Amino acid sequence: MKRIRSYSRMTKQALSILGKLIRANRLERGMTAVELSERAGISRKTLRAIENGEGGSEVGVVFEVAALVGVRLFDADDKILALQEARLDEKLTLLPKSVRHGKQEVDDDF
Repeated sequence: MKRIRSYSRMTKQALSILGKLIRANRLERGMTAVELSERAGISRKTLRAIENGEGGSEVGVVFEVAALVGVRLFDADDKILALQEARLDEKLTLLPKSVRHGKQEVDDDF
């Protein structure tokens, strides 16, 4: 049985905008849906879902489709992108590897 997931309003809006950007860029480049889906290695049905802003497609697939039609998901400058990634790597190095909520009982029996 397929699990039905609910998304926040902001997520639905972001999916819709990204799908429309992908479709608009595909049409501007004169690509058919069949051509793009073949280039991305996905079914026409999956491409239709992405362009319609439906959730559920793998994020890597969505990013690849966006890249194929020229939709930039991040800053257009590769140097800034590399700097941003390096800063995030540094930040992640300083943060704990995981978060665990301990269930320690307080020993207040003196």
